[in-house]
Amino acid sequence: MKRKSLLYRSKVEYGGWTINHVQGCSHGCKYPCYAMSLAKRTGRVKTYEDWCQPEVVENALDLLDDELRRFGNKIDSVHLCFTTDPFMWDVAQQEPIAEIADLSTRIIERLNSAGIRVTTLTKGVYPDAFIEKARTLSRENQYGVSIVSLSEEFRQKWEPGSAPVGLRLQSLQRLAESGAHTWVSVEPYPTPNIDATASNPAELLDAITFVDKAVFGRWNYNRLVNSYADADAHYLSAAEAFAAWSTDGGKVLHIKRGTPLADLYTADLLAVGK
Repeated sequence: MKRKSLLYRSKVEYGGWTINHVQGCSHGCKYPCYAMSLAKRTGRVKTYEDWCQPEVVENALDLLDDELRRFGNKIDSVHLCFTTDPFMWDVAQQEPIAEIADLSTRIIERLNSAGIRVTTLTKGVYPDAFIEKARTLSRENQYGVSIVSLSEEFRQKWEPGSAPVGLRLQSLQRLAESGAHTWVSVEPYPTPNIDATASNPAELLDAITFVDKAVFGRWNYNRLVNSYADADAHYLSAAEAFAAWSTDGGKVLHIKRGTPLADLYTADLLAVGK
């Protein structure tokens, strides 16, 4: 598929300049996925099955070169991605989708060459070749994974096409060990009636102790969450646990609007460093 533009300013609360160089996502998250719902409303895809068959934007690099010439000096950072995944997982092959990972890498290289830092977020895995290449990319880049539970049972039910949680964290930790800035997105965080492990986030927080930053947010758009009698108390308790993790570990924390303590923990997650 081809598009007429690539770079745009996101309205996500911690967003900024963004690129979505793929339409759809093989991860097929069933929260439901807001990006898929938006694509269906705007007629870009018709069904869940269509959404799970990603299409790369064939002219992405040409568009990027043109847009950088026109207004690159107005951009200090770009996020990959808000409505797709830059390092999408191939369930059948049990590895990142090579075509998408390659295009994402080339986009990051071009942005860095223009003096623009990049922030990434994936439910996939950073390929070995990318982890090695990251050593030569901007040291102001930030690499993240989305993870709301360590439970593989949860992943298989709600994120059926995503990478195993352990592999996500392993690839991110390797980036951190190479000196890269790393972060995690812990949203939408489930209620205990959806994932029993959500009642105590201590194990999850321990697993992400190596990252620099985190975003935390409650689960919306699902009646299972609203049917949980102690949802408000649950999210307050979880937010307090994340706040303590942030304070004790010197981590940057952003709590999303609509989640307890959101007014106290706001951060520019796309800004470099701490």
